[in-house]
Amino acid sequence: MAVTTTETKTHLNFINGEWIKGSSDDTSASINPADTGDIVGRVQKSTRDDLDQAVAAANEAQTAWRKLTGAERGNYLFKAADALEARIDEIGETMTREMGKTLPEAKGETARGVAILRYYAGEGMRKVGDVIPSTDKDALMFTTRTPLGVVGVITPWNFPVAIPVWKMAPALAYGNSVVLKPASEAAVTAAKIVECLEEAGLPKGVVNFVTGSGSVIGQGLIENTDISGITFTGSDTIGKQVGQGALARGAKYQLEMGGKNPVIVAKDADIDLAVDATISGGLRSTGQKCTATSRVIVDSDVYDDFKEKLVAKVKEIKVGDGLESGIWMGPCSSEGQMETVLSYIEKGKEEGASLIAGGNRLKDNGLEKGFFVEPTVFDNVTTDMTIAQEEIFGPVLALMKVDNIEDGLALANDVEYGLSASIFTTNIQNMLNFIDDMEAGLVRVNAESAGVELQAPFGGMKKSSSHSREQGEAAIEFFTSIKTVFVKG
Repeated sequence: MAVTTTETKTHLNFINGEWIKGSSDDTSASINPADTGDIVGRVQKSTRDDLDQAVAAANEAQTAWRKLTGAERGNYLFKAADALEARIDEIGETMTREMGKTLPEAKGETARGVAILRYYAGEGMRKVGDVIPSTDKDALMFTTRTPLGVVGVITPWNFPVAIPVWKMAPALAYGNSVVLKPASEAAVTAAKIVECLEEAGLPKGVVNFVTGSGSVIGQGLIENTDISGITFTGSDTIGKQVGQGALARGAKYQLEMGGKNPVIVAKDADIDLAVDATISGGLRSTGQKCTATSRVIVDSDVYDDFKEKLVAKVKEIKVGDGLESGIWMGPCSSEGQMETVLSYIEKGKEEGASLIAGGNRLKDNGLEKGFFVEPTVFDNVTTDMTIAQEEIFGPVLALMKVDNIEDGLALANDVEYGLSASIFTTNIQNMLNFIDDMEAGLVRVNAESAGVELQAPFGGMKKSSSHSREQGEAAIEFFTSIKTVFVKG
């Protein structure tokens, strides 16, 4: 287990280029979910006055920032990428201590943050508009893009480097200033990202960082009239509140709100490949990914073979402190998240699903100090059960049997979410039908449901998103507005 520490450093807000104490003395402790005796650090419970100060700084800084060339703004992002890369080991370890994912995963995520910064640093050299023929032969008509202004960034705890970076990097590249409100459970890691941006020398006020509760700081971002756009990742319940509040005052909003992601295993699939991808997609990061595999829909002809191989491999998974070598799966991120997962497991049993692997809190060999849940597999799951419909956000797989691919697709679409989905098949027609008929923003063939490449658009359908897209070239659509220009000599 992690070594118990008495570290109590309080990470301050970053406003107008300075790390400053908030107007309240209240703080919250960030606790290591693998060892509750390990305090990673403390963050401020900021007030609305603190937030308003940050927004005012961002508003003042944005005018000069937007007037820099795209290449000039990109140079700051290149420097930030170098700073983040130099601290991969440190930030990866902080992430593991703070939210529980294994150290290799945490360092990999930090490396992804580096790559995202460099990708958007290069965006400053791309075109931002098109020349459009005018009906007037003596006129020139073209489009350009203008930044929104000040962007509020609200991020979750499960990807405390990647998600803040994939929101802030394009916002900055396209000329916006930013106010970041991270989840309190991952705010120490987020503070270290801001330190890297500070090291890159960004002008004062361009990036601001305020910690605190969603009800105070998140709601403040929604209501502040100087915030022109809000980008949010989190639960659909909170996402709806963000969208409704932004809409009420005419602010632009972007929401990513989770999924109930299926994998379909056809009878012609490579079963071993499908098993490995289901385990990786569903159980890595303790199932705490919005793209994690949750429902496993298997053709009846190969169902028993798939189930036997899946359960055997799930039972081999080594659970423990993610800082330790050889650990494959860490804890739930918090006690509350663990209790939520355990409650869903009980609900599955109550509703008639068959528990065939896991299902318990782990307390042996020192694990009682953390929030560990066994990787869990249910059999005989039907689509009307709670565990087949609601996002669990934990290491729980629900096996569902179908007679053919058509039934599998119908079952896969029979939820309110539509973020990601995958299929395992060697039949080209199955692949084409899946690509065409699957109601999800990300579909993957012969690959796990979790994960998206940074240069590709990312977002969902149905309740999974506001139908906008993040990452890749698509990011420009949210963080800027098109301006049509007509010039007559």
